[in-house]
Amino acid sequence: MTSPAQHTRRAVVTGAFALAAGPALSLLPAGRARAAAPAAAAGPEIVSCAGWGARAASESVVVLSNRPERIIVHHTATLNVTDYSQQRAYALARAIQTYHMDAQGWIDTGQHFTVSRGAYVMEGRHSSLAELRTGKRQVRAAHCVGQNTVSIGIENEGTYMTQEPPAAQFAKLADLCAYICDQYGLSASEIYGHRDFNSTSCPGDRLYALLPSLREQVATRLGTSLTEPASDPFQDLIDEAAAHALSPYPEYVPERLLR
Repeated sequence: MTSPAQHTRRAVVTGAFALAAGPALSLLPAGRARAAAPAAAAGPEIVSCAGWGARAASESVVVLSNRPERIIVHHTATLNVTDYSQQRAYALARAIQTYHMDAQGWIDTGQHFTVSRGAYVMEGRHSSLAELRTGKRQVRAAHCVGQNTVSIGIENEGTYMTQEPPAAQFAKLADLCAYICDQYGLSASEIYGHRDFNSTSCPGDRLYALLPSLREQVATRLGTSLTEPASDPFQDLIDEAAAHALSPYPEYVPERLLR
């Protein structure tokens, strides 16, 4: 899921290319009053690693003492299938884990959560769901270079360069983001795309263009107003330059692993 280092919206990061592909299942920092709407407070149904049949991590995942500072949205760059079944969603989660562990050499799935095209939400890296429920800590992940200790990574099944995600999938992404924001005390404005931090086309042009709408929908679910970060002309120039060096590599799990 990560890719060669480039400038980010807020900082210059170093990095390397990386690739992504049950029974379902707050503490807030000082200064933020809870004003969550019921949709955010309840959160979506999230299927645990055990629920979709995950392998054990090859070593213990690292649980950090800090809360995340933001959410980063990805797409899996897999086929835009019309199979919206639970079976397909679980197969996707297993294929991503297999690719990350066996091909990438990671200890477990790289991202924290995955949303299938059929709108199933699944835990990615082990312990991510348990820590989200407490709202106190986060699991160290492997979804975005320079951000793996300060952000929550969400994979969305599909390739969204020229197509938009199914409405149900996008709505479930908004539900999940609202729940994460509510649990960790994040503003809806702290939702970004992978390309904001690494040189990559992820999460696809069309899904990236939907992020302002996603932030607005999350703010509505939270019952808060949306404050967008102020424009930074210098950073805009950096972003424009970085856009000309997108990774030519496919980003995520090979489709053959889903067969």
